[in-house]
This record gives sequence, structure tokens and C-alpha cells, in this order.
Amino acid sequence: MSDFPGKGKVAVVKTSPATVLEDIENLMKLAEFQSVLPKENVTGLKINISWQTWYPACSSTPWQIEGVIKTLKGNGYQNLLGIHNDTVVVNTKDAEVNNKHLFVTNKYNVPCLYLYEQNFEWVRYEPKNPFLVLDKVYPDGVYIPKDLIGKNIIHLPTVKTHVFTTITGAMKNAFGGLLHRNRHWTHSVIHETLVDLLTIQQDIHPGIFAVMDGTFAGDGPGPRAMRWHEKNILLASADQVAIDAVSARLQGFDPMTIPFIRLAHEKGLGIGDPSQIKIAGYDIEQEQPWHFVQEDTFASRGQKMIYHGPLKPFEKILLQSPIVPWAYFASNFYHNVYWYPFIGRKRVEEALKTPWGQLFKGYGDGNVVMPGMEPKTVKQAAVGAGILAVLLAVLLSTLSRKKKRR
Repeated sequence: MSDFPGKGKVAVVKTSPATVLEDIENLMKLAEFQSVLPKENVTGLKINISWQTWYPACSSTPWQIEGVIKTLKGNGYQNLLGIHNDTVVVNTKDAEVNNKHLFVTNKYNVPCLYLYEQNFEWVRYEPKNPFLVLDKVYPDGVYIPKDLIGKNIIHLPTVKTHVFTTITGAMKNAFGGLLHRNRHWTHSVIHETLVDLLTIQQDIHPGIFAVMDGTFAGDGPGPRAMRWHEKNILLASADQVAIDAVSARLQGFDPMTIPFIRLAHEKGLGIGDPSQIKIAGYDIEQEQPWHFVQEDTFASRGQKMIYHGPLKPFEKILLQSPIVPWAYFASNFYHNVYWYPFIGRKRVEEALKTPWGQLFKGYGDGNVVMPGMEPKTVKQAAVGAGILAVLLAVLLSTLSRKKKRR
């Protein structure tokens, strides 16, 4: 797609908890959403879930979802769907409750599709033009959810960094919608994958739009173990490349040095060069530099050794064979058993004292599931401790036998 309505245009507004729903409507109108999304088509809301427990800037916010639904319904879009996929490290059913997503979709009678359920058909996609990498990652064919074909899509990402892609936003939000549970196979070529996914989207969706929430923004080793900042900003665009470029620039990165943005720009899928992007609304030049940085966690450093380092020759064995559950366990153990309870919990407690935290708490029953209090986390800790104990016992036994032989 060489040209489309809204190409190179990004709407930006500053917001507050008291005005956020109205601000989202103004934002979407600034980005001319009605010229992009045909009303006769079903419109899917691709909700972003990066953790099953609430953490600031990590997943779509309830006010983001509510503001978009209210705006759509108020402007004649009645056939709406929430769209969820599953991941190997996040339980979507828990996440949509803990992040207050389900409360909002139920409030407005918006049904949700859960693409990981067995009743959904995945069909082979035949590209109009050669893929960059997807056909090589999946030599038996690239399969996408049949139910997404012919529907408008609105991506609902947040402003945050990412351990693998520097920043994550609208383009990467499709990663959790169009690909199945084996999408982690693409992590070693993630930038090219995101470009391939955008070409698929522009082929199968009548309209594509994004509303990005930067009320809280995440800095550091995203998309989970981040430092949160109140930035009170919202972005919207029909151009998935441009909105990610503006998000990157706000965070302090040069968008054209981020491979997926540069590649998409060069292929004409959108505008990634900030000098070619038209900003409607808030002048981002007024914004003080954020100086965000991309960092790694212990878990992501290990993954990068497999994707790009000395363990690369063993990638298929470690991540595409029956032993792959070790990787899921390692990630879950690090984030849910160690990081969230011992580091993240204090940050969540502080975030809940802010006006945005109070707004989040006010959704639903007013309760917040805190890190370390979930039964599944306790079970993970017990299992992890058991495995570590067995490994330690085996190691000590081996060392003892070696000493006796001497």
C-alpha cells in the first residue's frame, strides 16, 4: 500500500484523569478516524496485554479502551469486538480481569474474540509480495486468524520501551494478534517480522488505526520490568509507522535508527522520518526530553545469547523443540516470582497513589491485584524452589562422588 488516508499524520494531545475520555474523542477526530475506518465493517479493538497483573504502562489502560469505545459508538460504529490472543508467558483470562479490561468491554456490551481458543480457524496467508522473513521462519506456511480478515482494526498500545525492539507500539501490537503461540520463533528476526505483519494488515484490513496511551509511559527493560513515568499524553494515527516514530522520538530515540521503523518507511508502508510527519494538536517540540533508555533484564540477556550470541547454533533445540517449556518457566519465574513481588510491587504501590493510579483503582470493584498475591505466583515459586532444590541436590551428589573417587 503506497498511499492511504492519514499517511504521515499523527494526532497528539495532553490529557488528565478528569478529561481523558473526552480527550480521546478529540484525539481520534484530530486523526480523522472516520475517514480511515469504514462503518459498514466490523471494527476490532486489538487490546494490548503484556502482563497478567497490572503494571503502569505495561498493557492497554481501561480509560483508553473506554474512550475509544465511547467515541466509536457515539459516531455510529455499533459492531465492535475486543480481540485477544494468548502468549506462552501471560494468561489472558487473568490479565483482562486484573487490568480492568473485561469490566470495560462488559460495561459497553462489546464481545471479545479469544484467538487462542480451539474454535477459531487459522488460514494460510498467501502474500502479494515476497516476505522479508516470515516464509523462512514458517516454511510450512504463514497462518493468520480467519476471523480478522475483512475487519477494521484499532491497535491500543502504550508508550514504552522494549528489550528486543527498543520501543514497542502499534506495529508490534499486531505481533500478538496475527501470529499463533509459536510467534517467539521470530524473535531473532523481530524487526523484519513486524514489517511483514504490517504488509499483511494492509492487505486484510479495510481500515487500520491506533490510539496509543502515554498517561503512564515505561522506560528501561520493557515491556514489563520498567520504570514508570507520568507523561499525560495520547497519540492517534492511521499510520502505524508514523505513530511509532513519534512515540520513539518522545522517548528520546532516533526513529530511523530503529530497524522496524526504518524498514517499514523504506518499503512505503508508512512514514518513519520525523521530518516528514505532520503533527496535529499538541506541539511535541514543547515537551521536555524524556531520555528513556533501552535496557535488558536477566531473562532477556539470556534470550539474546540464544538469538544473537554464542547459543545461536542451539536456537531450534532450545526454543523450537519439546524442551522449550524451560524457557517459559524461566521467564515466568524471573518476572512473576522474583521481579514483580520484590521490585515491581513497591513501584505499583507508588503508582496507585498518583491521580492515574486512583483512576485505575476506581474501575470495576475498586480492588487491585497486587504483585505476589496471586495463587499462581505462589505455585510457581513452590515449583521453582522444588526444581532448584533437586538440581542442587544432583549437583552436590555429583561433586561428592567426584571427591570420593580422588
